[in-house]
Amino acid sequence: MVAVARVRQALAAHRPVELPLDGAHQAAVAMVLTEGEAGAEALFIERARHEGDPWSGHMAFPGGRVDPGDADGRAAAERETLEEVGVCLGDAELLGRLDDKKGNPRSHTRELVISAFVYHLPEPGALRTNHEVEEAFWFPLGGLLDASNHVAYTTTHGELEFPGILVGAPGRHVVWGLTYSFLESFFEVVGRPLPNRWSEELRAYSRGMAER
Repeated sequence: MVAVARVRQALAAHRPVELPLDGAHQAAVAMVLTEGEAGAEALFIERARHEGDPWSGHMAFPGGRVDPGDADGRAAAERETLEEVGVCLGDAELLGRLDDKKGNPRSHTRELVISAFVYHLPEPGALRTNHEVEEAFWFPLGGLLDASNHVAYTTTHGELEFPGILVGAPGRHVVWGLTYSFLESFFEVVGRPLPNRWSEELRAYSRGMAER
């Protein structure tokens, strides 16, 4: 069981790595926590499937690109969360920020820097998804640490197996890739690190994809 109080204390002492943009695209996500019967729960979304979307169908935290009208990454994460799942973070408690990540731009020539902001929302209310989201649900942090939920995710082309975590309905959803990397950072900060399931080959491949 992981309590919000523990997360609050750990993130208060964390000094996140903020990557320079240097002309890169900027995106931000919100890791939203609430207290459930078995401790803290995190909000996950399954992205809707759209042709041409490199993250189509992926499990993720709410979020997206920083728009010109957004004051900063935090504002973008809050705006996207409201748009995608109907959850307003205006009065939520900002617990802290995780280390920035470089994302694989895939169809874009510019790099992508993604920031993650962690919130506590005691009474989140009903989730209302928009066209960008196939499904949204809460999942216990304890379940993310449960070794029985740790699986290997094979990419569409079957070239590599990435570490993943089963969430939601049994066997239906797998968190992997960028969101998995943010979870690694999160649990490292709160003192409950995920096991190292990366081979040197896979680490090198992931770094190379992020730096393209």
